[in-house]
Amino acid sequence: MKNIVIVGGSFAGVGTAHRVLKQAAKQLPSGSFKITLVSQDSHLYWSIASPRGIISGQLSDDQLFQPIAPGFTQYPAGSFEFVLATATGIDVDKKTLEVVDPEGNAKAIAYDYLLLGTGARANAGAPFKSLGSTEKTKAALHEYQAKIKAAKKIVVVGAGPTGVEVAGELAFEYGLSKEITLITSGPAVLDDRPANMSNTSKKHLEALKVNVRLNTKVEDTIVSAGGAQELTLSGGEKLITDLVIPTYGVTPNSSFIPAKFLDPKGFVNVDEYFRVKGAEGVFAIGDVANIDGPQLLYVEKHADHMAKNLILALKNTSLLPYKAATGAMMGLQIGKKAGAGHVNSWTLPGFIVTMLRKTLFIERLPKLVNGSLY
Repeated sequence: MKNIVIVGGSFAGVGTAHRVLKQAAKQLPSGSFKITLVSQDSHLYWSIASPRGIISGQLSDDQLFQPIAPGFTQYPAGSFEFVLATATGIDVDKKTLEVVDPEGNAKAIAYDYLLLGTGARANAGAPFKSLGSTEKTKAALHEYQAKIKAAKKIVVVGAGPTGVEVAGELAFEYGLSKEITLITSGPAVLDDRPANMSNTSKKHLEALKVNVRLNTKVEDTIVSAGGAQELTLSGGEKLITDLVIPTYGVTPNSSFIPAKFLDPKGFVNVDEYFRVKGAEGVFAIGDVANIDGPQLLYVEKHADHMAKNLILALKNTSLLPYKAATGAMMGLQIGKKAGAGHVNSWTLPGFIVTMLRKTLFIERLPKLVNGSLY
């Protein structure tokens, strides 16, 4: 029996595990392999909806979090095991993954094939990604909900996709009852996207009365005894706010992976088969790998391709190369009635983006965790 160990209880890991188990039922003898899914989260977090989820009353915990393990009880006994633990190291010579469970117990899990799908985390402890456990993420989400509800002035720092969606959701929900400011150090919102999408997004935000500040950095922050925050902006201007929401940048969850397998930014170096360069039997997909961008569209493509390659590996057959994206596409919801998007240099009509993204795809969460999506 071959041991497949998958690290990461989110889109990449859970999606790959279900796909392999379903495909193997048709292609491989029973009992020929076992999947062990190691996750620091007991529930899969639908982080795509987090810009709306941080607003109290918009989405319930059950709409954002679903337990992972029950979805795998449908498969033959002995073919799957869920391990709630945090990965702490990899021994590529012994082919073992080192983990620690929530009680602090350490153990090594042997693998024939190891798939790293640990994703990335948001900076400054913001609940736009998992924060290390389902309990910690829920607690941070609830804390943000309470702080946003109480705040009169809110500053969103960072005008990438998350910042734009957060500012839009806040402004749509609260209108003029709260003062929403979006600050970016760049010359435009979404400054790495086509100008049409950037300009359209800015217009939608300003129509919602968001104060968009371009070419502006937060140089310093002083928190008063009463909780208000004084921001010193580039140029020396002072800005008083009740709450600062950081949305800039993500960090790959790769601290347990030996540095020799990582690029300078901490992402895992992989080849066209998702193999980790220099580590036999180890693969990486999704946001932790240095291939494609950090979007669910690409994670889904990675998981689908990786499942096929794991089946081929179990058959001792040559793997299929993955073709990385050569173009770019994105769609964003800005409030609940506007959107912006593009496919390469083509602008997507806002009503199409809004129609496609109006629910932020939360209806897919139960189907993902129970495998019926595949």
